[in-house]
Amino acid sequence: MGKSSSGKDTIYKILREEYAEKLKTIVPYTTRPIREGETEGVEYHFTDEEGFQKLQKEGKVIEVRNYQTIHGLWRYFTVFDESRMSPDADYLMIGTLESYEMTARYIAKGKESGHGTLSRFDLLPILLEVEDGLRLERALSRERKEKEPKYEEMCRRFLADNKDFSEENIKRANITRRFSNENLDTCLDQIRSYLKEAQIF
Repeated sequence: MGKSSSGKDTIYKILREEYAEKLKTIVPYTTRPIREGETEGVEYHFTDEEGFQKLQKEGKVIEVRNYQTIHGLWRYFTVFDESRMSPDADYLMIGTLESYEMTARYIAKGKESGHGTLSRFDLLPILLEVEDGLRLERALSRERKEKEPKYEEMCRRFLADNKDFSEENIKRANITRRFSNENLDTCLDQIRSYLKEAQIF
């Protein structure tokens, strides 16, 4: 997890490929339009409001984040599919601090009640950080590659991140370890060591 343009997608893809035999993935869902270079079922499952409401009614939505953008309501959410998720396997997820907290609460609630497959999971947070100036440069570079750049939305996301990833929110989520992603190779080495320390591999 991390602010926009902190390198989440890049690191997620590298770890997914590097540990393909050891890590399964949980692909999040979104109702926002697909971007240039994205593939259905890889970065996200792309759906619409009707699709979200259907999954919500079926009780499959673990957590959801709603964003009022200049293009309308965009939802990002995680779906629990008991037939595909086993507590005997390790999974790689991508998301925000809010999605991490909501998933942690969902799991804790299941543990307290003693019910549900998801209650047998544990979470290991990986919080990426990048200096704001560099992050803004990366965001602008990425947006310029779009067929129809949405600069206003890029700026809205950038400013919203400062609130969403405030020191208070990070502390509340009990996250004590952070990974600077100003140099990709260094960041990846630190994450690999972190996974090893946690006895994931």
